[in-house]
Amino acid sequence: MRAISLVLRRRTFRSLRRHRNYRLFFTGQLVSVAGTWMQNIALAWLVIELSGSALAVGALAFCRFVPFLLLGLVAGVIVDRFDTRVLLLATQGAAMAVSIALAAVTLTGIATLPVVYALAALGGLVLVFDAPGRQTLTFQMVGQSELQNAVALNSGLFNASRVVGPALAGLVIAAVGTGMCFVVNAVSFLSVLVSLRLMREDELFPVEKSRETRVVAGIREGLSWAWRSQLARVVLVVVTVVSTVGFNFHVLVPLLASQTLDVGPEVFGILSAGFGLGALVGALATASLREASSRVFVGGAIGFSLVMLALTLVHSVEVALFLLFGLGLSFALFTASANALLQLASPAHLRGRVMSLYLFAFAGLAPIGGLVAGWLAEQGGTPLAFGVAGTSGLAVIVWAAHELFTTRLAPVRAEA
Repeated sequence: MRAISLVLRRRTFRSLRRHRNYRLFFTGQLVSVAGTWMQNIALAWLVIELSGSALAVGALAFCRFVPFLLLGLVAGVIVDRFDTRVLLLATQGAAMAVSIALAAVTLTGIATLPVVYALAALGGLVLVFDAPGRQTLTFQMVGQSELQNAVALNSGLFNASRVVGPALAGLVIAAVGTGMCFVVNAVSFLSVLVSLRLMREDELFPVEKSRETRVVAGIREGLSWAWRSQLARVVLVVVTVVSTVGFNFHVLVPLLASQTLDVGPEVFGILSAGFGLGALVGALATASLREASSRVFVGGAIGFSLVMLALTLVHSVEVALFLLFGLGLSFALFTASANALLQLASPAHLRGRVMSLYLFAFAGLAPIGGLVAGWLAEQGGTPLAFGVAGTSGLAVIVWAAHELFTTRLAPVRAEA
């Protein structure tokens, strides 16, 4: 048993052991992503305080993610043209500036819904270029053989921060208000900026860059490859549907806490942390796998949709916490597998564009999904919103399972 545990630990964290640049980046993200989650929670709670409206929280999601809808495909071409590390230094610095602005308007008492929405949209604009850049840099830091492991560890880090960030945010909001969450997030960006500066460029795996690629032609090339690849096509369709109707946690979990369960920010933080803990467990489980598997992708999506349906019946904090843990577990298995399957299947010179397609599928329609989730919650409460999400997810994953398994697609393998 001890030997099995040792093998799993060695396999789970192998990319951290082998690559200095990735260790630096991972360490910087440990601090920064926790601050990001504090800001996400504070933003949602600030909108609830300013409006008390479910639809207003949905509008916040619209503002945060509408840049993905408008510029998501363009971002991939930009990432494939320019030095990824330099691009991330610029985007992380810009995100820090947005956090400083949010802190200023909140602490001075001049925050209004239009101001908050505008700053949320600016943050989303930065993220639309930052996210595919981070995905491409992951490949450059660890290479092909460790990519599946590093993607899963990134997911684990992101979701571990869902445990720490929301819990801290709930305590800070209850003690001193939402403004301090934005201050903490602004300071946290220093860690990732330092890690990017300390990287050794000669240890990065080379990725083909073409500054001559035109935006329209580049988008067309990426779309053409994704359409011809059956695996990529199925993964992107499933992620688009499930994310649009189901990845509205920033809308539904605050409403579940404040309206369905009638609890305050402390319990809201705990519920969000429960989701994050489940997602952390799922991500570490994915990191321990030797391959990115279509079966894990499908299984995670099925589990996610079934838990969404179960959340329609929730009326106690304890049951909600248990189900949100399961939701997070399924979410991590689903998304980490989708990400790795696409990155491993994509040609090197198209990786930025393929990841921008993934992120467009993941968040491009989130503005519409957030508004729909808020509207459904106003019409029939969170049970109606969770029910629509679960039913839609099950329908599309049944189609995907038929497409993937009747043609006997082999999993994409990563070297041990």
